[in-house]
Amino acid sequence: MAAFVELPQGSWWDWDVVSCNAGELRLGAGTDLAYHHGLELVFHDPVLIRCPAAFQDPVFRAPSPDEVLAVTRQLGAAPPLVLAFEADAGGTEPATSLIAAGGVEVVLGTVFRYWRDELEPGQRLAPWVRPS
Repeated sequence: MAAFVELPQGSWWDWDVVSCNAGELRLGAGTDLAYHHGLELVFHDPVLIRCPAAFQDPVFRAPSPDEVLAVTRQLGAAPPLVLAFEADAGGTEPATSLIAAGGVEVVLGTVFRYWRDELEPGQRLAPWVRPS
């Protein structure tokens, strides 16, 4: 149930929520999210999300037994995956985050945050990008 995510090599210090719906939570990461991101954590079937919309330099870890117990009590059953992390969300102390979901997938590839006509293999547009 507890999870630890190992990220591939790269500069993944700038993060935000790319999309969130009943079936998936998608976090994007890169060195500067103004134009694109190169890494996504895709949480399938999220049932509990407690994280800021944007944050920097997360430290991912397995959840504590107390965090797992609190999530289990709140949901009424133990979810397949619980992930915890601390990150800089602009406050005076790191923000503690918890995500409970059916699973998590690490996806690499350039995701542009602005319209582009020509995409190379492995590149795509962020879900909110529309033609100019």
